[in-house]
Amino acid sequence: MTESIRDTISRSVDTRFDAECAFLAELVKVPSDNPPGDCAAHARRARELIEKLGLDVEAHPVPAELAVANGMIAATNLIVRQRFGSGGPTIALNAHGDVVPPGEGWTHDPYAAAVEQDAQHGATMYGRGVAVSKSDFATYTFALLSLRELAQDAKFSGAIELHLTYDEEAGGEIGPRWLLEQGLTKPDYAISAGFSYAVTTAHNGCLHLEVTVRGKQGHAAMPERGVDAIAATTQILSALYASREALKARKSNTTGIAHPTLNVGLIEGGINTNVVPDRVTFRIDRRIIPEESPAAAESELRGLIENEAAKIPGIRLEIKRILLSLPLLKLPGAERMTQALQKHGAHYFGTPIAEHGVPLYTDARHYTAAGIPTVLYGAGPRTLAEANGHAADEKLRLEDLRRATKTVAAALAELLGAAD
Repeated sequence: MTESIRDTISRSVDTRFDAECAFLAELVKVPSDNPPGDCAAHARRARELIEKLGLDVEAHPVPAELAVANGMIAATNLIVRQRFGSGGPTIALNAHGDVVPPGEGWTHDPYAAAVEQDAQHGATMYGRGVAVSKSDFATYTFALLSLRELAQDAKFSGAIELHLTYDEEAGGEIGPRWLLEQGLTKPDYAISAGFSYAVTTAHNGCLHLEVTVRGKQGHAAMPERGVDAIAATTQILSALYASREALKARKSNTTGIAHPTLNVGLIEGGINTNVVPDRVTFRIDRRIIPEESPAAAESELRGLIENEAAKIPGIRLEIKRILLSLPLLKLPGAERMTQALQKHGAHYFGTPIAEHGVPLYTDARHYTAAGIPTVLYGAGPRTLAEANGHAADEKLRLEDLRRATKTVAAALAELLGAAD
């Protein structure tokens, strides 16, 4: 890409940057906590703000019964479509507007979008979702505006779509997956929300199982007449925790991903202090590295639980899958996006842009499950922890937002045929 095109993109983003920061602040000020997942108001506000910028926005409300079945109150997915010339690829840019609840420990109002100056990093905006991933509503929208301006002089072939969705924190079934299954979009490539200093090309999958251990209630003064579900559960949990050491031996070949993990994050049971407990329910989170078979991982985990329960007389067992999120894998064609983002990111950030994997899971998996090459890239620091993502005082360095917007715009220009 010629320096003149890069310079034009840089000037275009700089000219609108105050407006971009104001746009992001307005999105942060509208709560979209999930749970409870009442996100329709945020979608309305996002649509209003984007239309004021001169872009057409399609609103696709998720049927109410489907939203409720996925643990939400309301969700509306937004699509913005921009065609440049004839032919060429369609590239989708996906970010999610739902966020985890703020929790405690904040020193800033989580919905105020306060900006503070830092001697080392310049202006920093604080607020829930400012980095994950309302920031990329701004990155992608303003990158598209720069492309529209550039297209007056440069010849592009292809289309850009913004997919702004609202269910990532609830598992991601009624966002990108729903748009794809409904036939509302069929992109050739996809870029999902990420951070600025690396292109993410792989991530873990995730399996959630709910296990119910049933015994028989009895009086605490005569515990031998009951079957203690808590005691049985303790034995099963001991076997699960012991299995974690073996998981550590399964090393991933993907930079940024270490090994599979297992966590028991929720447990509930018992009747009263003076009653032998007849039921315990707990939930397991099993992270699946890209090299593993999700089906084999689930079969192995179920087998471990069933084998241990079989050793305990009088116990009945129920195992229910709550979630199976597939790992993100590199598909042929993803390298084109990775290389373009790395090249232009290195130019605008002045530092090499790495390629890596991450141990969490994202909506990006729905695109690769549909055969669409997908990577993650957007505004933010090097790590989720550095952004305080999902923690108190979530923050975004506004200079990272500026440079990420330029990087995305330049990479899209290249992928749509701008001359090198």
